[in-house]
Amino acid sequence: MKATVASAAASGLALSGASNAAGYHHGVDDTLKIGLIGCGGRGTGAVIDACKADSQVQVTALADAFADRIQICRDGLKNQPDVASKFAVTDDTCFDGMDGYKHLIDSGVDVVLLAQPPYFRPESLKYAVEAGKHVFCEKPVAVDVPGALSVLETCKNAGGKSIVSGLCWRYDLAVREVMSRIKDGAIGDIKAIQANYLTGELWHRGNDPSWSQMEYQLRNWLYFAWLSGDMIAEQHIHSLDKALWLMNDEPPAVCYGIGGRQKRTGREFGNVYDHFACCYEWADGTRCFSYCRQMNGCFNETDDFVFGTKGTARTLKFEIDGHAGKWEYSGRKPSMYEVEHQHLFRSIREGNPINNGNYMVYSTLMAIMGRDACYTGKRIKWDEFLNDQTKLGPALGNFEQWPVPIPGDT
Repeated sequence: MKATVASAAASGLALSGASNAAGYHHGVDDTLKIGLIGCGGRGTGAVIDACKADSQVQVTALADAFADRIQICRDGLKNQPDVASKFAVTDDTCFDGMDGYKHLIDSGVDVVLLAQPPYFRPESLKYAVEAGKHVFCEKPVAVDVPGALSVLETCKNAGGKSIVSGLCWRYDLAVREVMSRIKDGAIGDIKAIQANYLTGELWHRGNDPSWSQMEYQLRNWLYFAWLSGDMIAEQHIHSLDKALWLMNDEPPAVCYGIGGRQKRTGREFGNVYDHFACCYEWADGTRCFSYCRQMNGCFNETDDFVFGTKGTARTLKFEIDGHAGKWEYSGRKPSMYEVEHQHLFRSIREGNPINNGNYMVYSTLMAIMGRDACYTGKRIKWDEFLNDQTKLGPALGNFEQWPVPIPGDT
């Protein structure tokens, strides 16, 4: 297992976009048919972004575990100005149920948007790639180590198909420029990173007496670690991905941290934490101090502070104070959500596939590593962590809520 990941790191350039004419789209009118799996807010937003990004796309299929979620998504999309003329979903191309993703993938789409709960992404991505589809895959790509390594293997076998990640800051023009300047030495050698994702609470869909425990958890998947990976993986992964990017996509050697649930303590919030604080250490001594919190009424800040031997930078304020003086980005700022889809569609038409598999898996693993360090109270080493065979998920038919992890006991 360790050798598999190491070999993937060594072949990172190959995964990031090798040319292969087999990926070229040969449609009669060059229209790309899009199918969405996971009809929540993020999935609906991804369809809108895709339609804004390209004039020659058509939305042809929707899939979700629940028919009512499909209908809400369908009603919303067909009335969107940027989507309406490209919306071709029919009753026959709406697929509900736990195997709906397979029917959508087999329905004749060219591009699959994966936005269902993270637990299901490894299996759905594998099925899509084996069916010869191009994929936009939301983050995180898995909730445990076996799932993440499965995704890495799937991406290695993607051939001429594009796989674009929902780690959207990699496609933001301003952040890309900041990162480029840092890597060119604008602040000297990086010594430390502080990654903050301090924000408010998210949605909860309540409960219904007619729902089974399984349905309740699926409809409120954010609050169950087996479905979401917890907030450090589901949301804070954006910050951790930027830290990984700054470290040339090399994973940290060690992680330890503290976390818990101080405000969201009710049973309705499942078994996830509401705050994490982690320290990631690289072999060269560089450290990333990572903080995330979901609490209303508190100080909020989402930004990354990069400390070097010759200056500092803030990635989301798009500024550098380095040895050559102060610099602030002043270029174009198109929507990164549209840009990532522009890159995806262009890669398909030009036959030059993009494969973001390497970093989207490493960022997911980095988030899982931090979560597990906080859940257990242990100091976790990367090489040992990769050998963890624990697979999250309830035993077949048993969806009783798991207890909240307690450091030192879990």
